Amino acid sequence: MPTCCSFFSGHCNNVSPENMPIVIQNIRKVLKPNGRVLFRDYAIGDLAQERFTGKEQKISENFYVRGDGTRAFYFSDEFLGNLFKENGFNMEEHVLCCKQVENRSREIVMNRRWVQAVFRVADTDSMSCPTTGNELIDSQLDCNKAKDDVNGLEIDMSEGMAVEMFGISSSCEEIVELSIRDYSFKIKLLSKEYQHICPSTGLMLWESARLMASVLAANPEIVSRKKVLELGCGCSGISSVIAATSADLVVATDGDTKALELLTVNVASNLKSPSLDSLNVRKLEWGNENDIEAIKQLNEKGFDIIIGTDVTYVAEAIIPLFATARELITTRRFAENNEEPALILCHVFRRVDEPSILSAASKYGFRLVDSWTGETPDRSSGDIIKNWFSECKYEVPSAALNIMYFHNA
Repeated sequence: MPTCCSFFSGHCNNVSPENMPIVIQNIRKVLKPNGRVLFRDYAIGDLAQERFTGKEQKISENFYVRGDGTRAFYFSDEFLGNLFKENGFNMEEHVLCCKQVENRSREIVMNRRWVQAVFRVADTDSMSCPTTGNELIDSQLDCNKAKDDVNGLEIDMSEGMAVEMFGISSSCEEIVELSIRDYSFKIKLLSKEYQHICPSTGLMLWESARLMASVLAANPEIVSRKKVLELGCGCSGISSVIAATSADLVVATDGDTKALELLTVNVASNLKSPSLDSLNVRKLEWGNENDIEAIKQLNEKGFDIIIGTDVTYVAEAIIPLFATARELITTRRFAENNEEPALILCHVFRRVDEPSILSAASKYGFRLVDSWTGETPDRSSGDIIKNWFSECKYEVPSAALNIMYFHNA
């Protein structure tokens, strides 16, 4: 159904610049005559962009990849104006908002910048000029009025609608080459261009997986001759592949069908016998009794090491995660060195904080014995994790990464 007004708020910035015209053209198709597009998104000079500038996260001009795999584009006045003008719109209003946001706990002031604009479908005879010029709004002024005026008009930009509007498929894949110490990988995963509209997070390579793979490559004794289970490993499986070179048994699992398809391909292309023979790829939805029983048939006595990288970002999944780990971890010490079985989680804290994770862990019989953060990579709360880093130099992908090491309670 045609719409009289569309509101774009933060949805366009994670689209590749070359695909933005497709978005604008599709919006024009559903816009009524004399309809308007209300636009609000990040502007160049925003604090987040300044942080990206010093890292190897730049995809193209003003376009970056975040640590979680999502994208961010920062709009200049010229780019935004030309983008809409070239696709049949006139700019009626334009405001550049600047605001200083204070984080009192960290004692820092953050300069945030965003652009708000109004566009109307252009007349076929002429292109009118915007009624207002570029206005720099002081941080003391209230930039929220425009937000409140259009707050109820946000366009549906769910994954399904995004695929329909952008005219692209989320099935496009690419090969990424990756080196971790003495290991070289060629990983097939979802192309960066389409990651922002794909509902499955398992089709991407996360920084936590890179860090855990590096730890296992430098410290093979963590999994040597043990039985290892990886939960929610996604399509890359790099931690499981490295573990398989020294472990007796590795089971790499995920609950997503497409992730498992790519995982099977990546395991086969990056691992050779006899290591390949020790790695099994299986479907495992946390809390699913049938899936859990199928894993138990591979290893009835339980696993010595369970690994999870970036598996703690959905609050509703935390309880099933620890419940599943409890079902599958062994209760016996490792015979060769009397080590206790361990659950190792590596992640960035997002929507689930540490107290919530610890509460769920305790409920299912796990106790935290060591923890580590990328902000202080040479230290950990106990004596286990810091030894992994003591003699090995790592390129920690992000200071926001954390490792939590659990034993049975």
